[in-house]
Amino acid sequence: MTTLQTKLPTDTWVVATWDEFIQTSEDPAYKKAKCYYRNRQMRIETMGVGPNHAKDHGIIFLAVSLFCIAKGIAVNGLDNCSYRKPGVREAQPDISYYIGERSQLAPTGTAIANLDNVPPPDLAIEVADTSLADDLGAKRLLYEELQVAEYWVVNVQNAQIIAFAIIANNGSRRITQSEILPGLPISLLEEALRRSRDENQAQVGAWLLAQFQQL
Repeated sequence: MTTLQTKLPTDTWVVATWDEFIQTSEDPAYKKAKCYYRNRQMRIETMGVGPNHAKDHGIIFLAVSLFCIAKGIAVNGLDNCSYRKPGVREAQPDISYYIGERSQLAPTGTAIANLDNVPPPDLAIEVADTSLADDLGAKRLLYEELQVAEYWVVNVQNAQIIAFAIIANNGSRRITQSEILPGLPISLLEEALRRSRDENQAQVGAWLLAQFQQL
């Protein structure tokens, strides 16, 4: 294994072996970073700390949870959980969900979720403030390879959600309505993001619940 002697640049893809990736991801210097690996490259990404990023993160988690409550859909949501296919790839979405019958398959414990032992989540979400281009590019390929069912990118700057359905062994396609959360239009979530700029989360949550009950 090659030992990395200098601190690596963050928020960009760097050529690295799997062992170098593990060494870096376990380095205390990157304790608060998100770690990704695919195609023999790693990305050490600084965590979003801005209030808009944090607020949109919270609104999306709230919205999906309320939709599942309103529709009686079993769900387990995980915040910043890492998923690892040892030696091959790793991803750490901002939010991920196991939905319906697969909700009981969500990983537990304190270790990184090993995809040799647990299935990938149904939905992976990245909240993008400064990382939008990468979330729509290399990370989308990564989530295709992880074979999640859907992948959403939340564009913090524009209160927009770019959603993709992952097609097994054939890439992904844009969607305007969730397929794993039937009846949920992406536009409704975008309206919730816009409302959150002027309303508190209780107000947005009440509005969302009223909308969901009408669907």
